[in-house]
Amino acid sequence: MIERAHAPALAPGAAARHVAIIMDGNRRWAHGRELAAAEGHRTGASVLRAITRAAARTGIEFLTVFAFSEENWRRDPGEVALLMNLLHVFSEREAASLADEGVRVRAIGRIAELPEAPRQALQALEAATAANSGLTLNLAVNYGARTELCDAIRALARDVAAGTLDASSINGSVLASYLYTAGLPDPDLLIRTGGELRVSNFLLYQIAYTELWSTPVYWPDFNENHLREALGAFASRQRRFGT
Repeated sequence: MIERAHAPALAPGAAARHVAIIMDGNRRWAHGRELAAAEGHRTGASVLRAITRAAARTGIEFLTVFAFSEENWRRDPGEVALLMNLLHVFSEREAASLADEGVRVRAIGRIAELPEAPRQALQALEAATAANSGLTLNLAVNYGARTELCDAIRALARDVAAGTLDASSINGSVLASYLYTAGLPDPDLLIRTGGELRVSNFLLYQIAYTELWSTPVYWPDFNENHLREALGAFASRQRRFGT
């Protein structure tokens, strides 16, 4: 569903604690301006920083963004190299300011498979912000929800085989503790920019009861007003959790 109405005021108690975002539309934004795709990605990285600050201002506690999917490795090698470089630069350039602002950064996905330079920069960013208690920014990098579930099931099977986990005790909470997002609440709201209406293998287990909000605005044009519009739409909904 595409929301276009002006955002209502946030209702007391209806604020979203955890917002997830599929940051889509960088390449289409660049194409529409007759720019190289690289310019869309660079602008998108700047928007991520601005939205992180905006999210903190609105009281969001957890912000999870789809930064690089497993499927993205199939893109042109030059574009992949650019995205890895942007991750490297973002991690190094923003470490000090994110730490000063109290933002904690976590990386979720198969981080060990990243090239060495961006992997080390991302891990250094996590370490530099680990003690912060403000907004938690979760960067989903080399992430795929089906792979996440496979990794969790393999880990569960190993622990059952080792005798450290009783198979009869496995429930939703136990499974969640084996996911990359262990320790995080499920997203309240999933925003997708760029107008598409699909979840693209993102947080499939975690978004079972998440509210969805799609906007035709491409990610490089997404701003705090759009974020607040999405939060306002969320606040106006009645969540039933299947009841």
